[in-house]
Amino acid sequence: MGGGFSKMKKQAKLMQEQMQKMQEDLKNTIVEGSSANNLVVVTITGEKELKKIKIDPQCVDPNDVEGLQDLICQAFTEALKKLPDESPSDMGLGSMLGF
Repeated sequence: MGGGFSKMKKQAKLMQEQMQKMQEDLKNTIVEGSSANNLVVVTITGEKELKKIKIDPQCVDPNDVEGLQDLICQAFTEALKKLPDESPSDMGLGSMLGF
C-alpha cells in the first residue's frame, strides 16, 4: 500500500516539473499572424501577450478605420491559431499521469 502512495508522489512531482517546463516553453514561444496581403502583422507570445503590430502605411485610411480594425483582428486571430493547442492550464491531471 505504501508503494502505491510513493509512486503517486513521484508521478505528481514529475507532473509538476513537466508543467513548469511547458510554462517556460510557452513564455518563450513567439508567433506571428498576418491579415490579407500582410497589410497588418502581429507578434504574440505563447501566453497570448501582444508584443508588436506592424501596419503597412497603405492601409491607413482615416475614412476607413473599421477596415484597419478588421485587418488587426484577422492578424491576431491567425497568430492565436499558430499557438500550441494545449497550455499547461488546459491540460487535466489525468492526461499528465497517463490516465
